[in-house]
Amino acid sequence: MIEPGLTSFAAIILAGGQATRLGGADKASIEVHGRTLLEHALDAVIDASEVVVVGHSVPTERPVTFVVEDPQYGGPVAGLLTGRDALLRSFPTLAVLAVDMPFLTAATLRRLQDAAVDHDGAVLADPDGRRQLAFVVASAALDRVRPDHEAQHGHALWPMLDQLDVVVVPAHAREHRDVDTWTDLRDLADD
Repeated sequence: MIEPGLTSFAAIILAGGQATRLGGADKASIEVHGRTLLEHALDAVIDASEVVVVGHSVPTERPVTFVVEDPQYGGPVAGLLTGRDALLRSFPTLAVLAVDMPFLTAATLRRLQDAAVDHDGAVLADPDGRRQLAFVVASAALDRVRPDHEAQHGHALWPMLDQLDVVVVPAHAREHRDVDTWTDLRDLADD
């Protein structure tokens, strides 16, 4: 359960996918409005005490830990848990986000943290109510539902989180938008 007034948290940025609908392009390096998607994601987690990027190492202005998920391309659960295991310290709360959401902000994450008080976590939802890969979760709660290492590859994220008390938080404006295709990228560039 997430406690009120909690200020120290760690962030895990998931950047290790195959981006098949983008022809295998490195999402972290794609630019939107003159900045890479990774730079946008790092801005969103500016309040985090520690940041792990699950993906290949690239230069950043902020000190972060890079790690490749085990198994590689094992999906968001493998990435999330590999990122959690790479943290140098323990944190009561984790913020987790996909690298391809350039309109997420630190305010978005604060709103998720506020909504998660007295729950196991909170997840951002688009205007149609679909959960997005942007959420906060209590570390202890995540540990309760963590699959064995062998089961992490291809393990579905939402059924795992559905075992927890996670509040759905509606997105404001375009913060739920992501880049899955070149058309998405073109449309974001027009925003």
